[in-house]
Amino acid sequence: MKHLTSFALALTLIATVCVAKSPYQSVLQHSRIRGRQQGPNVCAMQMIPGTDKKYFTNCKQWYHRKICGKPTVISYECCPGYEKIPGERGCPAALPLVNIFNTLGAVGATTTQMYSDRAKLKEEVEGPGSFTFFAPSNEAWAALPTEILDALVSNVNIELLNALHYHMVNRRLTSEDLRHGSSFVSMYQDFDVHIHHYPSGIVTVNCARLIKTDQHATNGIVHVVDRVITAISNNVHTFIDTDDDLETLRTAIAAAGLTTMLENDGQYTVFAPTNEAFEKIPPDTLNRILGDPVALRDLLNYHILKHMQCAESIVSGTPMETLQGTVLEVGCDGEGMTLNGKAIITKKDQLGTNGVVHYINELLIPDSAKTLLELAEGSTVSTATKMFVEAGLSPHLSGSEALTLLAPQDDAFKGSLVMTEAMRKLMTNHILKEQLSSKSLYHGQELETLGGLKLRVFVYRNNLCIENTCIAAHDKTGRFASMFTVDKVLTPPMGTVMDILKADDRFSLLVGAIQTAGMTELMNQQGALTVFAPTNDAFNAMSRPELNRLMRNRQELAGVLKYHMGEGMLVSGGVGSHTRLQPLQGDKLELGMRNSTVYVNKIPAVEADLMATNGVIHAVNSIVKPLPAKVDREQADGPATLIRTASSRSDSKGFRNEDLFQKVMKSRSSRTMTRQ
Repeated sequence: MKHLTSFALALTLIATVCVAKSPYQSVLQHSRIRGRQQGPNVCAMQMIPGTDKKYFTNCKQWYHRKICGKPTVISYECCPGYEKIPGERGCPAALPLVNIFNTLGAVGATTTQMYSDRAKLKEEVEGPGSFTFFAPSNEAWAALPTEILDALVSNVNIELLNALHYHMVNRRLTSEDLRHGSSFVSMYQDFDVHIHHYPSGIVTVNCARLIKTDQHATNGIVHVVDRVITAISNNVHTFIDTDDDLETLRTAIAAAGLTTMLENDGQYTVFAPTNEAFEKIPPDTLNRILGDPVALRDLLNYHILKHMQCAESIVSGTPMETLQGTVLEVGCDGEGMTLNGKAIITKKDQLGTNGVVHYINELLIPDSAKTLLELAEGSTVSTATKMFVEAGLSPHLSGSEALTLLAPQDDAFKGSLVMTEAMRKLMTNHILKEQLSSKSLYHGQELETLGGLKLRVFVYRNNLCIENTCIAAHDKTGRFASMFTVDKVLTPPMGTVMDILKADDRFSLLVGAIQTAGMTELMNQQGALTVFAPTNDAFNAMSRPELNRLMRNRQELAGVLKYHMGEGMLVSGGVGSHTRLQPLQGDKLELGMRNSTVYVNKIPAVEADLMATNGVIHAVNSIVKPLPAKVDREQADGPATLIRTASSRSDSKGFRNEDLFQKVMKSRSSRTMTRQ
């Protein structure tokens, strides 16, 4: 029975520990753990030098030692509800439990205490009741504009009293009660205060951060906040509707039919572009978007988050989903908010009943509202963009055609970039006739270009390629068209494998060997071959007698050539580590990629991806020969071979050490362990 009781107690303790804590309680607990070496009830705080900002720390912040991109220093303070005793370590004493008025003084909110006395609130917060007081810190009062503070203090019986009552709730609310998205009726004309409890452990009331939380009193609880909060009566749209600096935004919202949404209940974050932000956009682009309801709605929804995000809740860059469906990275740099890494927020935390507005001085245009040309101009394909424009393709890139652009990265272009007729034709063949998603492409699919060519799709385990070029980044999907960033300039197929070899003087000896072996038809017929084509240098590296003997033996020559030809199309982008390719004759070829060079049986290709209508050619300067059996087996079996080898070595070592093993087993310590 005693054991059952102990077991039940253990289960109760485990259940207690495993009860889900609020994010604030979780970071508080972590701060306690980090501070316990300093003594009992000590919490580790992270402080940003040069500011008065301090934070309880979570595990990630502790190791990074950064908040809002700024290095932090660690300070150790008494955890909430405790105080120091002279001569003793840590904070062993619980704070005396006194009424709210005296608690204000104990937690350092002396300005709030003073104004409570002036406004005749002292008697109320000293007397019976159960209140929650969101008490502004001394620094919060000092940060108020002088004219506002003067207006409050000059009319203490009404304005100041009302302001203080708005900071109070007529019930005790601990941090556990302050749940994300909750609202509580204040003691000023029943106006609500709005709570947000973020995963980082930060808690806000009307976007003011709680900096000293859960300070208990005999008649309630005090939470010290970092700013003076004001009553909220208007929704987000009313706020936008009454600010002349947001006139263009207001017009755009009405045109897109978003007015009702911003008037209804919700928890929105609106990054509101000012009139100045709209004026920075080229008139043609702005007029195009304003005149296109779909693009306009996408543009505006890209500025609205699905949830409410106060500035004080941001401690690092975090991707957040917008109503448009894509994400913005909302971050901070010191004390300022950032969007996609840019410090473009000019005014923050303008609170409405259904959300918060942050002003920005730069318009954010999502890909879904852009033309192809705008997509390209905003990406790392500046050279390709220039070439498309010089080729006279701007009307296609700026219009409303359903197209897909294959845009090579800047480093894909080599040598002189003179716009010739051939180059113009090549750039035209980088534009496909339909809007595609890379997720919809499949192996063997054919895609037609504006130039009338058919391009093939190759799907590999490690890559997705169109002819010789492979997709190097996520799709960019514009208003009417899409863009694939690719790793190479396209080389469309211009003939059969035999046509390509005949047109290149480097392969004249190979062409003769193919004809001698009677394989010309194979090189011209429909199909898909990967050819590792020996150059003249490869044949000339053979001794003259060896070459003559090979050329006289038609069957042996055909076997050598077929060992250089694999079944299927394998462009360089499809080659990974230990890729294998079955040749037309012989054991599998071992392929690899090192420093952007394709290797076949350890021989480097001097040029890759010569595209043909029935295959692909990779030029090699050596005759490809089978690898030695041992090397081939190790590459085929990989780690398993090594494990078997190690195992056999271990077994032999075990036999050699049999005498030592028996001595250990007979030792006194071994006998002791056996008895236990």
